[in-house]
Amino acid sequence: MLFYRRHQKPGVKGWELHKALGADYPKVLDILDDYLKSLDLQVKTVFEEEKTPEKPTLDELDKARFYVTLRGDLQPKEAKMIGWRIDDLAGLAITIACIISKKGQAPRKEVEELLNEKLPGWKVGLNIDRYIRYGYLLQDDNAQLYLDWRTRAEVDQKALIDLLLSAETQKTDTAGLPSNPFG
Repeated sequence: MLFYRRHQKPGVKGWELHKALGADYPKVLDILDDYLKSLDLQVKTVFEEEKTPEKPTLDELDKARFYVTLRGDLQPKEAKMIGWRIDDLAGLAITIACIISKKGQAPRKEVEELLNEKLPGWKVGLNIDRYIRYGYLLQDDNAQLYLDWRTRAEVDQKALIDLLLSAETQKTDTAGLPSNPFG
């Protein structure tokens, strides 16, 4: 059930697991998670709210979504196999970073302007729509973009920001250095 896809969303809701496996389904998921370690996979729990409860109750777990994701990092060679172009992944990273920098929400128009600087203009709207359709972003009636459940599950937001900041720091640190730093 964890590998099924329903309405563009992978995984399964907790109440469905409760119905199929009984009230002990969290224990079954723990055993499955241990088994998946050798495959570098894990069972991920995503709650509807942004905050994850420390000790979730059975009712909270019933409302959560469970699915299987990578345990480790995705290497560039492996990124090709997931069906996304590198520029589409870069656009997603830029979009997520922009929304994080705006405290969790950003106007779609502002994100589109930012992406227009890095991607061909005809792809910008298509990519944002795809990010929304796949559950990485959420758009409200006022054209505000938010991070959706899949970003919270699959993206280590702190690591993304640290990576972007370290890349910017390296760029500015090396701008004034001579070509041979040992000479």
